[in-house]
Formats: sequence, structure tokens, C-alpha cells
Amino acid sequence: MKLTLKAVRATEDLNQAEAAKKVGVSTDTWRNWENAKTFPDVEKLKRIENAFGVTYNDIIFLTKDTI
Repeated sequence: MKLTLKAVRATEDLNQAEAAKKVGVSTDTWRNWENAKTFPDVEKLKRIENAFGVTYNDIIFLTKDTI
């Protein structure tokens, strides 16, 4: 099952600030990821995988064109 970052966050009923804290990034960084302004690097992807129990292949990264 493919999930957007917003859906990954919603599976644990977290807001953006809580998800950001869980991964160890700022709320602005998490918001930028969800809004396709920036994308997580490999280190941050690993943190997302570990924090939410997903793999990179489970996550759909939307582009500005698809938001």
C-alpha cells in the first residue's frame, strides 16, 4: 500500500509538528516535504522509516504538479 507523507502521519493521528519531532526535523521541514517544496535526504528517509514502520517503497512523494 502506497502512502503520502500526510497519510503516514495520519496513521498515528499526529499533526505536522508531532511528526516532525518524531523524525527529528523542524515543523517547517516536514511541511515542506508534504507540500513538495523539498524532499528528505537518505538519512531523513531512514528516520521516517524507523519512526513510522514504513519503507521508502511505501511512500509516495508528490510533486508540485500532483498536489
